[in-house]
Amino acid sequence: MTSGTGATIKVEEISPVKKKISFEIPWEEVKRELDTAYRTVGKKARVKGFRPGKTPRRILETYFKEDAEGEAIQNLVNRSFEEAMQANSLVPVARPEIEQGGILSERNFTYSATVEVEPVVEPRGYIGLELKREDTAVTEGDLEARLEELRNMYSSLQDVEGDRAVRAGDFLVIDFQGKLGGVERQELTEAGFRIEVGSGRLVPGFEEALTGLKKGESKEFTVRFPDDYHVKDFAAQDVTFHVTVRDVKIKVLPALDDQFVKNFERYESLEALKADLRKSLEEEKAAGAKAALRKAINDRLLELNPFEVPEAYVERQIFSMMIEYQRRMVVSGMDPDNAAKLAADLHDSFRGEATRLVRAGILLQKIAEKESITVDDAEIDGRIREMAARYGRDFESMKASYEKDNLTDRLRDQLLEEKTLDFIESRAHIE
Repeated sequence: MTSGTGATIKVEEISPVKKKISFEIPWEEVKRELDTAYRTVGKKARVKGFRPGKTPRRILETYFKEDAEGEAIQNLVNRSFEEAMQANSLVPVARPEIEQGGILSERNFTYSATVEVEPVVEPRGYIGLELKREDTAVTEGDLEARLEELRNMYSSLQDVEGDRAVRAGDFLVIDFQGKLGGVERQELTEAGFRIEVGSGRLVPGFEEALTGLKKGESKEFTVRFPDDYHVKDFAAQDVTFHVTVRDVKIKVLPALDDQFVKNFERYESLEALKADLRKSLEEEKAAGAKAALRKAINDRLLELNPFEVPEAYVERQIFSMMIEYQRRMVVSGMDPDNAAKLAADLHDSFRGEATRLVRAGILLQKIAEKESITVDDAEIDGRIREMAARYGRDFESMKASYEKDNLTDRLRDQLLEEKTLDFIESRAHIE
């Protein structure tokens, strides 16, 4: 095909979401653009012996050839690339990779652009999905488990009696140094580390090796890190640890009686506490069932609509997940630099879920377009009012914060996704 710049354009499909586009622009068009570029450069050029705008072309070509040709190439590429995108109904999702050999006198200018584009998706199968809703009934077992959680929240730690050996369930303060291949590694060394034996926080075999030790004792042992461990240097490796137990404590739970209820000012009896817990459990189960149903919808839609997504979209999603993971680690007390390194090490681990999220987002957007589902400003204001009431803020200040931080479009996308899922759910067959 030929563009408005006179360029001959050839589109090669590398994948459904990646194209290589070759351009050949006639010398006549190149010359016109080059003449324009030299006129622009000439107006700004400062050459001794010549007034601005009066420098001869041959002098400009001597001193400013690179500038003029660079500007001409940029203009030619920008115009012809945009024309090719429009003519072929392609939507680029990232900057193209340009390959070109420069301008040669009396020769057509050629270049290629490799670019990722939005996938073409025609959603299907979203009407009449067969789904199953989770049971939301609260059992006595659920209530007992929640009461046990409360008891743990109000528990206390006490020293073990005598010189009893460590066993599962004990809370320890330990120092440890880890060596890989006989070399001590800073990432595997910690002093004053707190751990509940049997919690599964550390690599398999580590916590088990602590049982039988007593306060003040040390032990050296070797554990093999999992094959899929998030730090690649340690994955599937044997690491030798030297551990010293500094302190041993046990957890003591309070009795579940009226005295325990006094920890909560709003309840007058244990039965009142149980009634409120049952209500909150019902709300949680309802929310959990809704989330599970939404996930089932997305999973089924992705199964029915296979398509590739641009790597640029996936990388943006991974970056967002890494930032969120780093933020949570810092909030939990981790050093910011260590949190950043840990988040970076998890880059590849995030890829599968990131790809799934990107595909689901695109698919729901296409369904919304097909079904004319939209979100208006009143709906956005309504959601902001809900959040303002929940967090004890006034509507105007929260809305101003959203606008200042450029979060309004993100909220609009979130609401559109929710409305689209509501639409699909309303037309599904749910047991």
